[in-house]
Formats: sequence, structure tokens, C-alpha cells
Amino acid sequence: MNLEEYKGVFVFAQQVDNEISSIAYELLGKARELAESLDNKEVTAVLIGSDVKNLTDSLAEYGADKVIVVDDPELKDYRTEPYAHALASVINEFKPEIVLVGATAIGRDLGPTVSARVATGLTADCTVLEIGDFPLVAIPNQEQKHNQLLMTRPAFGGNTIATIACPNNRPQMATVRPGVMQKIEPKKGAKAEIVEFNPGFTPNNRYVTIKEVVKAVSDTVDIMDAKILVSGGRGVGSPENFKILEDLAEVLGGTVSCSRAVVDSGWKPKDLQVGQTGKTVRPNVYFAIGISGAIQHVAGMEESDLIIAINKDEDAPIFDVADYGIVGDLNKIVPQLTADIKAAIANK
Repeated sequence: MNLEEYKGVFVFAQQVDNEISSIAYELLGKARELAESLDNKEVTAVLIGSDVKNLTDSLAEYGADKVIVVDDPELKDYRTEPYAHALASVINEFKPEIVLVGATAIGRDLGPTVSARVATGLTADCTVLEIGDFPLVAIPNQEQKHNQLLMTRPAFGGNTIATIACPNNRPQMATVRPGVMQKIEPKKGAKAEIVEFNPGFTPNNRYVTIKEVVKAVSDTVDIMDAKILVSGGRGVGSPENFKILEDLAEVLGGTVSCSRAVVDSGWKPKDLQVGQTGKTVRPNVYFAIGISGAIQHVAGMEESDLIIAINKDEDAPIFDVADYGIVGDLNKIVPQLTADIKAAIANK
């Protein structure tokens, strides 16, 4: 493999029902940052689907210099085989140095399949991406390679952090957790070079047939979009006791979320879970109420602008990341806080 042939940073621009997923814009922002550290600074979005050419402008506005469009009726709905064939064909044809894929349900299926087909490695569920030297510290009698993609992810249940590189194969591939990277400010009216590419699709015994698509209807707010989150842990005590958190969230115009312990206990649905095995959130204000602050939870909320912790244990690890901490009984503190905020609003 001639590594010098591989240039540029590619992003799989996931779309569902002809709507670009938010993770695609997040990855374009990170791709732009990575590209600035490399010799080839071009960022390319790979858009796969059917009748999706109208989506290219938004990818340009969020940082794509080029958009490779693979448009075919076989790609109308996500299926592993045709999508893997499309993305692997793009990689083999255009030879990117780096390929980023969102760690969504689709990306977690597509990324490993494609990496196997193009004979390269893949680091899953990354939380940090940067360009640097590998090994990180020079080792005597071992070559230290420069301008490598350093991919960092939690390992061993979140108890340690691993930084991984793929120095001998290309492309360097990573799936990235939604909500971890930040979108850039869109440049209205920006245009990208559009390249139409179709490798041809011949259905085979690996093509599944979609008989019916059933969409679940939910009135649950996506906690990743919330500006204020009132999050509860096992320390809340019971599912009924979440009512006091809901009251606080209501008066603040916020949303209730929770820790894994709450989901495991069956008190709240998985959609509301914050943390390494839940969702990564970046609200303006994050209340951590009755949450001890295990590293798995902190990994999902530490980038919040303002963190307020309420816990009866003054040694709880959550206070290490909190901007403000209150030690005491949440059953007294939270209702009083809600009442004080209501009064302040009423007196405006």
C-alpha cells in the first residue's frame, strides 16, 4: 500500500428520509480542523442515497469543499450491502487519508463493514480526534510517524482512555459519538464541487428486502438538543420522586434526563440517558441531581457550559467537574430552588 496516494479528509454524510443527520455537520466541523493540520486541506462529504442531490448545498455551508454523491434507487433506504458497496467503492476510487463516520445505529453497522472491505482498521466511538505523532512518545529504535490521526476513546467500561492510531494502513477510519464534536458556524451561500459517482449496484444474496418501515411515534424531547437539562441519578430515590425534577425543569424551560442507573432500574427510558452508553450532551446548564459522577456519566456531560451538582455526599466525584455544588438533601433543596425561581419570575 502506497500511503502517499491517500489524501484528504472524508466524512460520511448520513441522511435519513432525505434529511441530513446532525452528526454529519458535527463531523464536517472536526474534519475541517483536522484538514488544517495536514498537507492536503480538502474536506469531502460522501452523500449516499436516492434523489439526494438537493442536499449538497447544506454540506457545503458546513465545511465541505467537495461532495461525492452516490445516487441510486437501491440506496433509498439504508441497507448494509448496497451502502457498504457504495462507500467502499468511493474509498477505493478516491483514496482518502481519513474517513469519519457517525457512531449512530447506521454508522456502527456501516463503518466496520467498510473498513473490513478496504482492509484497514477502525476505532469505534471516538470522543477525541487530533493529528499528531505515533507512538505518542518516541521509542528508541522505533520509527515515530508524523501527521497520524490519533483517535481517543473510553476503554474497559470507561475506566481508562485509549489513544489509537492506524499508521500502516489507509484510510484511517473512526466512528465518532454524536454530540461530541461541534458544528462550525455555517457559511450561507457556500458552494462545493459536486462529483457524481455510481459504482453500479447488482442485488445479490446479501441484499435484504425491506418489507415495511414502522416508525415509532414519541413525544420525548431529544436531550441532545436541550439547552437546560435537569438530570437525576439513583440518589433521587424512586421513579415517583422524579416529579420534583420535572417541576424544576418545567419552571426553567428545560428537559429531564438521567443516569444509566436510573435506566437500568426501569425508572426512565433509554432515550433520556446521559453518559458513555447513553447520549453526549452540551447544554448551557446541566443539573446533576443525586448523581455520584462516575466517569461513564461524566464522559457524556462534561462539556456542558455550566454544571450544577446537588448531592448529599460531599465526596461525590460529580463535585470535581461541577461549577457549583450543593451538599444536602435533594428532597428539600430542589423544591426550594423551584419555588425561588418561580418567585423570581413572578416578580419580574
